[in-house]
Amino acid sequence: MPDYEKERLRFAIARAHAKLSIVLEKSPFPNLDPFLRHIEACNSARLPGGRLPFFCAHEQIGWISPETSLQLESLGLKTQEKFGVASGEDLFPLSQTLARQGVYASHDEPFDVRNAQGHVIGRVDRGAIPVLGVAAEGIHMNGLVEHSTGTMLWIARRSMSKRLDPGKLDHLVAGGMSAGLDPEMTVIKEAQEEAGIPEELSRRAVPVSRLHYAMDRPEGLRRDVLHCYDLILPADFVPVAEDGEVESFHLIPLADAFSLVRDTDDFKFNVNLVLIDLFIRRGLFTPSECTILKNALAQTHS
Repeated sequence: MPDYEKERLRFAIARAHAKLSIVLEKSPFPNLDPFLRHIEACNSARLPGGRLPFFCAHEQIGWISPETSLQLESLGLKTQEKFGVASGEDLFPLSQTLARQGVYASHDEPFDVRNAQGHVIGRVDRGAIPVLGVAAEGIHMNGLVEHSTGTMLWIARRSMSKRLDPGKLDHLVAGGMSAGLDPEMTVIKEAQEEAGIPEELSRRAVPVSRLHYAMDRPEGLRRDVLHCYDLILPADFVPVAEDGEVESFHLIPLADAFSLVRDTDDFKFNVNLVLIDLFIRRGLFTPSECTILKNALAQTHS
């Protein structure tokens, strides 16, 4: 793949050690520091960290910034020092109001909002999720090919027109879980739209992990749950971008993906977590290293 080989030279030059300050200067696990830094970066939010609870009726469902609290107060959504809505039915209208007021740019895509028990209590526009600090769910799928020379991984380069993280490397299939869908339905939907994978093939995807993180991002607080899948693809499969969100696809050795995660920031931030989980399951770390990384991936923030 000549196009990818050209990019590898750029990757080798643009190493990502500038962010290693989040790892102890004299770490007891220097071989893992490049991977632990990705996990730490995705768990950058310290809650409450100056944020205020956001309620639906009497249940806290999110965290809002002081700036957002002022916006909600101006809408009459502060009572007895608490910010929130009276019921789940009020969530989507609130998200539309915030979009009209320019607090965020609407995605025109509703997402379910769940309480602590996992029950759907309402919906919001996708763009309002980090503004209100509510949890969201999505899927990431490792598209794997078992070759005689070793395991290969399909990766995608995000379109430069993407609103978030344009041009970053990504999974073959990944996406948020839209309202009314479950993880399996989302895999089937996104596989067809993003890579042209027919349903009879995407249904073979196997759920392997569930990852959580809480991250400060320019768009707000990301509290995400990632449902991770593996799909073994035929050797002759070639993905086709059907929704225009992917610039190009590349089939690379899993060992090269390992090097890219270790040495660069070229993958979209949360893709690194899913790939680290894949590397653990594929035996690319020692047993003691696996234990450390599993514990780091398991850290959660409320």
